[in-house]
Amino acid sequence: MSFTDLFEHGAHNSNVGHFAAMVTLAESHGAINNAEEALLQRFARKLDITDQEYDAIMASPKGYPISPPSSSQERMQRMLDLFKVILADHTIEPHEKVMIHRYAIALGYNEEAAKALIDRSIAIFTGGLDLEDYKYLLQK
Repeated sequence: MSFTDLFEHGAHNSNVGHFAAMVTLAESHGAINNAEEALLQRFARKLDITDQEYDAIMASPKGYPISPPSSSQERMQRMLDLFKVILADHTIEPHEKVMIHRYAIALGYNEEAAKALIDRSIAIFTGGLDLEDYKYLLQK
């Protein structure tokens, strides 16, 4: 097996773990609703999850390890993906906040950075922006 094959295999395993974490979060409040299911299917395609992997993960999402990406950009993308899944139903439950905090720690954020990232992301996604934040985001 070549070095490139090893890298691609490792990246795919990381994607599988990430997708499993999204499924776990989507299931955390009970049955997955239609909006969450559509979003999960989109992420499965984006992450190159095969149909067989998809079925296996949907049946038992907690059996897959989280492999943190090496770059901060990729970690932030993973957090964004999770917030999209969590907020597909337009609410964030307290247990979902706990779960995403655990995931942030597993991705390599320290306690303080994870809390700040999650609080800020919730404010952004739920419309809790002040004028300065709104201006900043518009200028990006």
